[in-house]
Amino acid sequence: MVQSNGLQLEHKGLELSQEYYERIGRPVLEELFPAYLDRIAVGLVGEGSECFGYDDMISMDHDYGPGFCIWLTKEDYEEIGEEMSGIYDALPKEYRGISAKTHRTESEGRRGVLEIDKVYQKFLGAGGVPRKLSDWMMIPEHYLSVATNGRGFEDNLGVFTGIREQLLEYYPEDIRLKKIAARAITMAHSGQCNYSRMMRRHDTVAGVLALSEFIRASISMVYILNKKYTPYYKWMWAGMKELERLSEVGTILKNLVDLGPNKGSWYTNEWNTYQIELNRNDKVIVMIEEICALIIKELKVQGISSSSSDYLEEHAYAARHRIKDETIRSLPVMAS
Repeated sequence: MVQSNGLQLEHKGLELSQEYYERIGRPVLEELFPAYLDRIAVGLVGEGSECFGYDDMISMDHDYGPGFCIWLTKEDYEEIGEEMSGIYDALPKEYRGISAKTHRTESEGRRGVLEIDKVYQKFLGAGGVPRKLSDWMMIPEHYLSVATNGRGFEDNLGVFTGIREQLLEYYPEDIRLKKIAARAITMAHSGQCNYSRMMRRHDTVAGVLALSEFIRASISMVYILNKKYTPYYKWMWAGMKELERLSEVGTILKNLVDLGPNKGSWYTNEWNTYQIELNRNDKVIVMIEEICALIIKELKVQGISSSSSDYLEEHAYAARHRIKDETIRSLPVMAS
């Protein structure tokens, strides 16, 4: 689905960081903190394209280079956090001829010695896995993606990895169904309905905005149906190549974006006809319906909807009907 752009790195950030840790960082920890080797977790997780494996030559201008995270419990951080941070900061800033570029204010807290609870607090609003369904609803999905990306190099104590593995089990089913309902109705309204309505009005800006809403909701829906957290918007499409289900949706979306709206097809005397028939002269309409048909098919495969309608709004209400928790089910259908 994703073609080569000639920007591939010789040393991807994750591999570079793990090698840097194993050859440079770990020997120092073995020498200076031998009593804590069984209590630290080390890896590279969090913000940055390298944590997703999407880094390329363009990524090298900021937050790129040798470095890793050391995660400590609160107790251990209070005992050795400051001292270990000083040792980490003194490690070589260059490895394999690549210098660490972490000079931005935004880079603070992305690498180095970190307290486990505070890492998860930053992304989840709590020091661990959400306890209530309402807590899950409050967390932006791309933060869950950030909290579960990357790689752990080692974790003998298992505290950091334990939280991570629970998060990777994905949303509670009621929350997943709520998000499916929200994405389905957004796709129906923006793509199957309002795109054509605004193009019939010759309001191309509103038409493109509707199309953008449809694209975003479609990609998110594919992630949800794969039980994967949707990443930050600029990596949403790139990450689709890693998903097992509905990978063809990514290909259709690429073709849709490359083609764009056929504005001329809406400047005809047939606009009244388009109130009851699809304007198939605008291939965007055709591709929208192809994507919706694929989503509907998968909803049926997963037992989420049995509706025979080709309009996704009907499937949105079918998904909501399956939610067991009354409070979550009673939320507005578009809330997610």
